[in-house]
Amino acid sequence: MSTPSILILPGDGIGPEVMAEVRKVIAWFGAKRALHFEVTEDLVGGAAYDAHGTPLTDATMARAQEADAVLLGAVGGPKYDDLDFSVKPERGLLRLRKEMDLFANLRPAQCFDALADFSSLKREVVAGLDIMIVRELTSGIYFGEPRGIVTEGNERVGINTQRYTESEIARVARAAFDLARRRSNKVCSMEKANVMESGILWREVVQKVRDTDYPDIALSHMYADAGAMQLCRWPKQFDVIVTDNLFGDLLSDAAAMLTGSLGMLPSASLGAPMANGRPKALYEPVHGSAPDIAGQGKANPIACILSFAMALRYSFDQGAEATRLEAAIDAVLAKGLRTADLLGPEGGSPVGTAAMGDAILVALDESL
Repeated sequence: MSTPSILILPGDGIGPEVMAEVRKVIAWFGAKRALHFEVTEDLVGGAAYDAHGTPLTDATMARAQEADAVLLGAVGGPKYDDLDFSVKPERGLLRLRKEMDLFANLRPAQCFDALADFSSLKREVVAGLDIMIVRELTSGIYFGEPRGIVTEGNERVGINTQRYTESEIARVARAAFDLARRRSNKVCSMEKANVMESGILWREVVQKVRDTDYPDIALSHMYADAGAMQLCRWPKQFDVIVTDNLFGDLLSDAAAMLTGSLGMLPSASLGAPMANGRPKALYEPVHGSAPDIAGQGKANPIACILSFAMALRYSFDQGAEATRLEAAIDAVLAKGLRTADLLGPEGGSPVGTAAMGDAILVALDESL
């Protein structure tokens, strides 16, 4: 088989800094585990606008379509606030998601033991937490028609339409069930079937997909507002949560803060399988471009490195190596190494971006 390909799009702000540490990790797997990748790099977001007048060129879009996985750093920053909406840096990311048809967004909420005290919840509630939220990403209220701001009588009215087809629901449900088979064979589907017709259809379709094709999966249903409450009450009751675009946006951000720092959170956006069987895939950290610390070597690279771990697991069928990388990060944190965002109230001396990356490489060496 040909060498699998990765397209790296560092983007803006701290994106290039954290992606440099990912490149070191990718090189380590090639040198120490004979796991080689064909790595190329291109521009997205503000960096692409500065060079080409657009946040994503057609050529870069074509390269993303051909790559086995895309790794993205971050986009945006105050420098671009006054640009027309059509060329803002975020439009490059949205174009990637849309044209690659990345319909399943995977947002893990994993609490490393060394960071359990950073959560706003009690240690016993979050220690050992490892859940996955699967959010439908290409439909729902963010895309439904009609939408807009119209005038009715003497006042304006904002309109957004929650719309889902059976096939859109079924494909994200299958993504969640397939994921559950890699984990604990348990899925909770969240919607608002008590007040929304789209929620009724969502529940019916998810249940039908489970009954027809995934009888081995334990499926439960929960109203999304109750799910938010239960995430704060006892999140470890969940394993895989599948939900729509709007609720997934809200629930995944709430779950993210259970872990204590956005600098620790990766994500994956997956689409349909390509000819080689791998899914269309975009991996990115949840954090933003953090322009206030860009270029200072202060950024936490762990979320971006964990995004590569997700690529190992979901694009390249290297689950054992993904676990190796996650364990190396856990070992580094257990030794007390912290970037500035991970320092507690007691303070301390933070390590820089490159030093954290180097420490993870040392821990990887120790895993051999």
